[in-house]
Amino acid sequence: MHKQAMIDPGYKGLSIKRQCELIELPRASYYRSPAPESDENQQLMRRMDELYTDYPFFGSRQMRNKLRREGYNVNRKRIQRLMRLMGLVSVAPKPHTSQANKEHLIYPYLLGNVLIERPNQVWCTDITYIRLAHGFVYLVAVMDWYSRQVLSWEVSVTMDDSFCVNALERALRLYGKPEIFNTDQGAQFTGRAFTGVLKREGVAISMDGKGRAMDNIMVERLWRSVKYEEIYLKDYTSVDQLRQSLKRYFQFYNYERPHQSFNGQTPAEVYNGERLNKIAV
Repeated sequence: MHKQAMIDPGYKGLSIKRQCELIELPRASYYRSPAPESDENQQLMRRMDELYTDYPFFGSRQMRNKLRREGYNVNRKRIQRLMRLMGLVSVAPKPHTSQANKEHLIYPYLLGNVLIERPNQVWCTDITYIRLAHGFVYLVAVMDWYSRQVLSWEVSVTMDDSFCVNALERALRLYGKPEIFNTDQGAQFTGRAFTGVLKREGVAISMDGKGRAMDNIMVERLWRSVKYEEIYLKDYTSVDQLRQSLKRYFQFYNYERPHQSFNGQTPAEVYNGERLNKIAV
């Protein structure tokens, strides 16, 4: 497991300093910023992130063409490399989608025609790219599908699966467990470390079909809110500054932000049983 992702900043029993000492991780390494791209590439990646948020069906060709129309001198090879680095994959169906790990078992999608009618019936998760002033990181969140409450989240400078497992374990520790857990087919979620936790807890595993953007639509909507209401408004200078800002935002999102689908109620109010109407997928 990536040591940095083993640190739980929300755990009150041990300080971050003490957690670092126990796993022999220099505290400076925990707070380090990711290795930066060039200033030109960072500017390009910012714009790519904005375009992908608006047009998640953009592949490398469409992204290249759009950027060229905006005056960027880029070729497709460069765009492909940066999209891989950012974890951006077109949701549009295509003959050859991104390669999954052949050793990982892919589970069927379980939510077709399912009525989501209560908290902890279905949880879901996803990863998104987050820009910093001089670099970037990745954000994972675990969400309750019915209420849209964010149950846990974690930031990492790498795309390995350990920070995803860390977020999952925290959600289980704080909120119990769901009946079904839905993810995409990314290697972070299909690996034994992540699915093993769900099997241990007796949770049914559901995975999106390839090129089916609507299968995990609740998390996609969350990312749009996070990007437009928080990320795009600020320039974070460090990973720690980002974490503190996200902590405030998710507190606002869960407990203060009215949700149109809930007639003005917040996700926390719905999660805690203050809404009786059923929500159909």
